[in-house]
Amino acid sequence: MNTQSPGASSLIRPLVRRLHPYVPGEQPKIRRLIKLNTNENPYPPSPKVLAGVRSAVDARLRLYPNPTAEALRAKLAALHNCRPENIIVGNGSDELLALATRAFVEPGGTVQYLTPSYSLYPVLADIHGARRRPVPLAEDFALPSPAALRKRGAWDFRAALTFVTTPNAPSGRGYATRELQSLCRPQKGVVVLDEAYADFARENALALALKFPNVIVARTFSKGYSLCFQRVGYFVGPAALIDALQKIRDSYNVNGLGQAAALATLGDLPYYRRNFKRVIATRERLSRQLRALGFAVPPSQANFIFVRPPKFPAHVWLEELRHRRVLARWFADPATRDFLRITIGTDAEAAALLRAVRNILC
Repeated sequence: MNTQSPGASSLIRPLVRRLHPYVPGEQPKIRRLIKLNTNENPYPPSPKVLAGVRSAVDARLRLYPNPTAEALRAKLAALHNCRPENIIVGNGSDELLALATRAFVEPGGTVQYLTPSYSLYPVLADIHGARRRPVPLAEDFALPSPAALRKRGAWDFRAALTFVTTPNAPSGRGYATRELQSLCRPQKGVVVLDEAYADFARENALALALKFPNVIVARTFSKGYSLCFQRVGYFVGPAALIDALQKIRDSYNVNGLGQAAALATLGDLPYYRRNFKRVIATRERLSRQLRALGFAVPPSQANFIFVRPPKFPAHVWLEELRHRRVLARWFADPATRDFLRITIGTDAEAAALLRAVRNILC
């Protein structure tokens, strides 16, 4: 018997749409799509990772995984020149962002974030009953200086929790470590530097998480390391903050196959570093080619580009590309509605995108 009220799904869908671009059962199925809308890595995991996951599919499946991802934390600590106590592993970095909101923000406290940015931040604030404090980026998506933020009066240097996505999403703009340090230094609450796309950037701010007592860096195995399917992310930060998160973490929050896959990934980093270079090369070449066709393409340091298309509004381009079996992403917010976000795919996918674009322009 179905006991769900008729209107329940209509109440759930708006929240689901804020978190994910698709609602199950609502999207028409189209074959042979060029899928450039979810920032997945176009290249598969290392063969060593696939072998490592296969080898873990044995009698261990009846057992619980290591509850603290101890071996993975030790290997990450060696990679980042810190201690395992400086690292917590989660079911994707999204779980850890939610844990940070629960751990560091009292109900009614302030969750601050720059905008436009990752759409999960305001959702987490709402779930926790916190006050949202969105602070606009500069017109070119640049990071405002602390002096400018003070002058505007928009920034709260005492906010309980501040999220900064670096490189930014959806713009792809990278921020220099010195800029981020200037922002973190006067902050009284906890700052999470969300570095999901750091592997495609010129620099990262990991050193700030080991320098300041209130700064955490978030990383994921999804984007650079082709493990979206396994959902493994981690925080690096001061031991006291990491310990606070460990105390409220669910037991066995990271599945055993995910831990095995992440460990094998760290054992074959040269493979992934080659893929980073491939994605960056395609990103730069595609940016030049789209500019030649009349697109405005700001520089990106992520595995996607954020483009302003010519001739037609961005949402029209979204539909026209979809008719040609190419998926991109469009955001209706006033600050972003003139742009499309396009994931960097393989060279063949980039060529298909360009063919579709030329076809639309004809």
